[in-house]
Amino acid sequence: MSKHPFIPLDQFIEYPIDEMRRRSEEFYNLMKRRRTVRQFSDRDVPKDIIENAILTAGSAPSGANMQPWQFVVVSNPEMKRQIRVAAEEVEKDFYDRRAPKYWLKALEHLGTDKNKEYLEIAPYLIVVFTQRYSLDNQGERVPHYYLSESVGIATGMLITALHNAGLATLTHTPHPMAFLRKLLQRPKNEEPYILLVTGYPADDARVPDIQKKSLDEISVFIDK
Repeated sequence: MSKHPFIPLDQFIEYPIDEMRRRSEEFYNLMKRRRTVRQFSDRDVPKDIIENAILTAGSAPSGANMQPWQFVVVSNPEMKRQIRVAAEEVEKDFYDRRAPKYWLKALEHLGTDKNKEYLEIAPYLIVVFTQRYSLDNQGERVPHYYLSESVGIATGMLITALHNAGLATLTHTPHPMAFLRKLLQRPKNEEPYILLVTGYPADDARVPDIQKKSLDEISVFIDK
């Protein structure tokens, strides 16, 4: 028997089948409009919208409920500039020296390069950190479990929440990302996981003409 208290699941809502079907289809139609954007407007976004999106991400399931994440929200222009400068140094090295030809070829149709002006233009940069451990009241390390799985789920929910609110996003993963921990003065138990750019798309934003895989390509149903 668990020593921890349990409470009734009294917030679950069961919908009629027809409503379930409608809700699932409407949500799919909403999310399939999501596109990765690299041209952002500098229009302001109310802070509480970002806060609600992060609260949504923080509701994600995690290994042993350790919640091994930290979301650092950057809107300060000078800090955004410093992040851009550092990111472009890393990306220049990647595109000019480290990236194998097959990787560059795979990226070619997306139009990516070492220039990351959106890091300064977009109103918010959300840097998601993985917390490898926490400290208890005695200062002892408490290890966290299923880090990449937990933080990956939370990041997906964050992207979904931002899109649901009417914003665009870009997932940026310069490698290595250690400069983010240094610039943002994060503790040594945190590792940068992803840099999420968010805001309104620019009025003249353009995106690659790409398609997503079909249901048959991404799923297998074992019914019998």
